[in-house]
Amino acid sequence: MSQLRSIKIRSALISVYSKEGLAPLVQEMHRLGIDIISTGGTQSFIESLNIPVTPVEKYTQYPSILDGRVKTLHPQIFGGILARREREHLVQLETYDIPEIDMVIVDLYPFEKTVASTDDDEAIIEKIDIGGISLIRAAAKNFRDVVVIPSVEQYSDAMKIMQQQEGVTTYGERHSLARKAFAVSSHYDTAIYKYFNKTAHEPSFHQAIDIADELRYGENPHQKAYFFGKMNDVIEKLHGKELSYNNLVDVDSAINLIQDFRLSQPTIAILKHTNPCGVATREKLIDAWNAALAGDPISAFGGVIISNVAVDVETAENINTMFYEVLIAPDFSNKAIEVLTEKKNRILLKLKDTPLPQKSFKSILNGVLEQDADNHVHLSKDWTLATTRQPEASELIDMEFANKCVKHLKSNAIVLVKNQMMLGMGCGQTSRVEALNQAIQKAKHFGFSLTGAVMGSDAFFPFPDCVEIAHKQGISAVVQPGGSVKDQDSTDYCNNNGMTMMITGYRHFKH
Repeated sequence: MSQLRSIKIRSALISVYSKEGLAPLVQEMHRLGIDIISTGGTQSFIESLNIPVTPVEKYTQYPSILDGRVKTLHPQIFGGILARREREHLVQLETYDIPEIDMVIVDLYPFEKTVASTDDDEAIIEKIDIGGISLIRAAAKNFRDVVVIPSVEQYSDAMKIMQQQEGVTTYGERHSLARKAFAVSSHYDTAIYKYFNKTAHEPSFHQAIDIADELRYGENPHQKAYFFGKMNDVIEKLHGKELSYNNLVDVDSAINLIQDFRLSQPTIAILKHTNPCGVATREKLIDAWNAALAGDPISAFGGVIISNVAVDVETAENINTMFYEVLIAPDFSNKAIEVLTEKKNRILLKLKDTPLPQKSFKSILNGVLEQDADNHVHLSKDWTLATTRQPEASELIDMEFANKCVKHLKSNAIVLVKNQMMLGMGCGQTSRVEALNQAIQKAKHFGFSLTGAVMGSDAFFPFPDCVEIAHKQGISAVVQPGGSVKDQDSTDYCNNNGMTMMITGYRHFKH
């Protein structure tokens, strides 16, 4: 028997907390001659509509017991839901006089609403649904043969099946409803878990998650994607299309970067595939925008833009001449919003004043890696001078700027900076020399002189080759974490060639 077959619903179990919207659905089911099984308040409601209903007790031979805690938890019910419609299982159903149940309709006890409305622990515990969640999971597991309607939100799906398809469902519909059912189950269990952990001092990842909308797709169109979290605590969407998986990854990178510039003068960063391709700080935001864009106007196309200050109308008008995906700022002037909302798909996000997360997570193998977030704030006063030449004031400012930028590039990473503007960057290279050569080539491609520029590295130099290459390009100052057994070789080269080098003591690998 094909597992992808359509099935006609002949019987249904209904057990719901909220009766809202149930009457027209039950009436359509009655019109189609579907046998309805129910219990408790749901049974009474259906009977009040003068529609025949079979009580669960007819099959279980047990009344509702333990103050209603146990009603449907019985092999006579779950056997009819979980049985595969194949000979071996069907024979067992016949042997034990178990009815086939083709559809399960459930609406769970309102646990979250109860938590929000009372501090009475006993009342909250009683709103943890056991039978309902079990029915949902059982029906969803057996979706090849059973239709699951896991909440009031899916009544419209059920009505479509009844009215437009005369009670016949496709494999695709059942699969989709099963997916929605497990989303309901996951959300419900998460809410309960969060309640039981509400006294924890620092919420873990699992306490913090909450199901949001399904995303359009993942990194690529063939990948499904979802967001777990409370996005509205961090950003407010003012305009544009729905955020995609890739948008969200870039937005996260942009916000983490701009937090390092939150106390700086007006700063603009442009990111592409999570890497900053243009960053600049100036006294006026429009000048920061122009400088950031000049750093790599080609990569900026279709990128994510972020500002550390409110966007004014002049800057908005200039940004609006280029195609971008997302623009983020702590605020926008009214006139800036008028300009930026002219194009319907461009996403406009207002960044809220929210602390950075203290943990970061990454799925790997069959588990999750957790680590402290890399939120270290760099202050040059805490660095160590490795060379005899002291940095000039302008060099020190640029080294701080470079160190903030290189922290947010994929390793191995190098940043070249002059006058608080990123001139070139190399990232994601297997060799630090290659990262430096990439940064130099990029700067030269866009016509920048590297004379007097500074170089920032996300990790130490195992050999003096990078400082030698930098010196030959006119770079005068270097900032790096230090920690190599051959640090002195790089220091000696700088001393012999009039360069200055600062050691931060903090590596910033980003894999």
